[in-house]
Amino acid sequence: MTLQIAERWFERRRIDDDITLLWEPHVVPLMRCNIWHVRGRDRDLFVDTGMGVASLRDATRDLVDKPVLAAATHSHADHMGGHHEFDACLVHALERDNFERPSEAESLFIDDFGPDLIEALTKAGYPLEPGQQLITALPHAGYRPDDYRLKPARATVAVTEGDMVDLGNRHFEILHLPGHSPGSIGLWEAATGTLFSGDCIYDGPLLDELGHSDIPAYIKSMRRLRDLPVTVVHAGHDPSFGRQRLHELIDQYLAWRDGTGRDGTG
Repeated sequence: MTLQIAERWFERRRIDDDITLLWEPHVVPLMRCNIWHVRGRDRDLFVDTGMGVASLRDATRDLVDKPVLAAATHSHADHMGGHHEFDACLVHALERDNFERPSEAESLFIDDFGPDLIEALTKAGYPLEPGQQLITALPHAGYRPDDYRLKPARATVAVTEGDMVDLGNRHFEILHLPGHSPGSIGLWEAATGTLFSGDCIYDGPLLDELGHSDIPAYIKSMRRLRDLPVTVVHAGHDPSFGRQRLHELIDQYLAWRDGTGRDGTG
């Protein structure tokens, strides 16, 4: 397949005075992560960094005017590809090894995913075609998709449940939300009711049958999120949503996976 060169690799939308959403429009929806930039008084925060096909740091020089902490909600390729560009990086301690020594099997070609992963993704609602690439354009002339590698990043901050991320005027609590992956986290700002949820929950097909997923742990994480006084969820994929939609998504998942309703009874 011959791919055209993209005019620009990242798109962005200002959410409010402090939060900007960035995404990679030329990455297929399965791997198109939401990249969140949060402006702080003393330092800025990135929540996830996309695939790493093009430089996130270069694309956001006009947004960033202070030190940056790049947080990874988990260590999948679509969420940590750009972390290697930043000096300060955060990931849960359970996924530090994969963050610093990522799998050499990461690829931009569906055929390299392996039959088990392809089956799990297709079953979840992501139709895949043999020979399909994960990108629909090239970031620049001379780029070779065959040469893509997920680059290792140094975890300067390995967090666990209850740790805090301090931006000076904004403070986010680390919530350990396993299920999608062992070290999946959310970043919770109680003062505003804002949750950056990563892939624990988003308004699309959830993935809980990957090789390292844990459905009972996912159920517990969902129940925990249902009790959180959320105002807005900025998720790892798909549009942001409020508390009512959060409850709908959680209740749908719980009804599907363990046959329980809102009150926890079958």
